[in-house]
Formats: sequence, C-alpha cells, structure tokens
Amino acid sequence: MALNLLKKQKPLWVYDLQPEVVEELQGQGARAASSILDLGEKCDVIILCLPDAKVVDEALFGRTSLKPSLRAGMTIIDCSTTDASFARDIEKKLRKRGVTFLDAPISGMASKVREGRLTIMVGGDRVAFEKVRPLLAAMGNTIAYLGGPGNGQLTKTLNNVLFNISCAAMAEILPLAVKMGIAPEEFCKVIASSSGQSYGFDFFAPLVLKRDFGPGYSMNNAYKDMANLNKLTAQQQIPLPVAAATMQTYQMALASGHGQENKGAMVKVWEAMHGVVVKKS
Repeated sequence: MALNLLKKQKPLWVYDLQPEVVEELQGQGARAASSILDLGEKCDVIILCLPDAKVVDEALFGRTSLKPSLRAGMTIIDCSTTDASFARDIEKKLRKRGVTFLDAPISGMASKVREGRLTIMVGGDRVAFEKVRPLLAAMGNTIAYLGGPGNGQLTKTLNNVLFNISCAAMAEILPLAVKMGIAPEEFCKVIASSSGQSYGFDFFAPLVLKRDFGPGYSMNNAYKDMANLNKLTAQQQIPLPVAAATMQTYQMALASGHGQENKGAMVKVWEAMHGVVVKKS
C-alpha cells in the first residue's frame, strides 16, 4: 500500500516497529519518522493498517502513541480490520479533539495489494472521504463510501462472513465427496466450472489438495469477524442460521488445534469424522 502511494507521487512519511520495512520504503522514496509521535507531528493525514482493534487503540491513545500530536484538522484513516462498535467509539473520541476519523478496512489477497487493486470500504464523514479519495485510489481500484462511522467495518465484517461461509462449505463437502468415492482433483475441476463455484472454494481447495495449510491469515485471526457479527446480531436479536453453522465449524477447527493454520484447515474436522484425507492422487 505504501509503495503504491509512492508510485502515485504522494509525499509519504512512514513509521513501523520493524526497521527493515521502513528502510525498504526509504529506498523507494519515503521519508522515515523517528517515532509514531514524530509521524503525527509531521502529517495531517495518517493511514493506519494494523493487526487488530487493541493495536489501533494503543497507536492512537497508548503510552507511546499519536495522542500528544492529535490536533484539529487532522484526518486518521484506519485500514485495519476491527469492528463497527470500536470504529464508532474511536470516531467520537477523535471528533472531540477536532480530528476526523474514517474507518476504511481493505479486502484483497497479496497480489491485489501489490497491484493496487484493493477494495476499500469507507465509513465516516462524506466530505472528509472525498478529500482523501485520491490517496485511497492510489491503493485500491474499488473505493466504496458506505455511510456513517463504523459502516466500513460493518461492511468488511459482512463480506468476511460471506467468505467464511463458502470456506466452511468447501471444508464440509470436499471430504464428503472423497468419502463417497469421488476423486478430489476431478471434483474440484467440476466445481470450479459449475454453479457450486465460489471464491472460497477456488482459493482454498487447491491448497487443501496440496496439504498446504499455512502460512497465511490464520483462523485465530479470521474468527474475530464471526465473533463480531455474532455479538452485533445477538444484541439486536437477529437470527443468522447459516452463519451460526459456519461458526460451529470454525469452533470445531479451533478446538482441534488448527487456529494457527489457514481457513483450508477446517477440512481436517470433516476428514477426521469421515476417516479420509483430501489430497492429490
């Protein structure tokens, strides 16, 4: 994302806890801040892309953070994946300081990141969104304004749950096909060109056939999307039977010790039940 901003000739200051990352970006034309506070003092627009809500909160308000540099007129764009309630809470806190906050989570695999083809989902003030749209357009090719604060994160959660449902369905059906005597490679070939096709199946089925369950975005990290939606819908008494079934598959996989593996490892739950292994012949 930073490299694509540089390619679009956007002046960029960077900071990261990994000095080698900063050095690499310096070699591409970025300028290095000496600390996160130094970054805040030098920039009026700051883009965060961090692992989770806890880290975002620490970066904004922690003991060593942006907090002393926060000032009226600044804009914070958070591309991390958190949740809608957290984003709305942060937006209120920053608004009291005159700081604009946009929740702008991203979607796209590594290849899309490199190519600047991310999907970016934005919630927050519409005027502020239009001002920073050129920055977002340098990193992504699908930029969607979803409405008020938190709506970007809510959209990301719903998108991820749809993806998770297709991954859980793949994990359940592939071992069943093998159990019933169908060659897994041929089965995957049929699904990829038929009405049962989904992005989750297309992405993870080839990895399952190769028994490649990592590294990647782990199930421990991905589970937070299911948990966030479950919490939100429980508060509003909204039933989600298909998502609930997917949640059970996730929980079985996590309870079986597969949390550090990618989502394809959900297949192991059903392999163990059927006494089969899905792999290339």
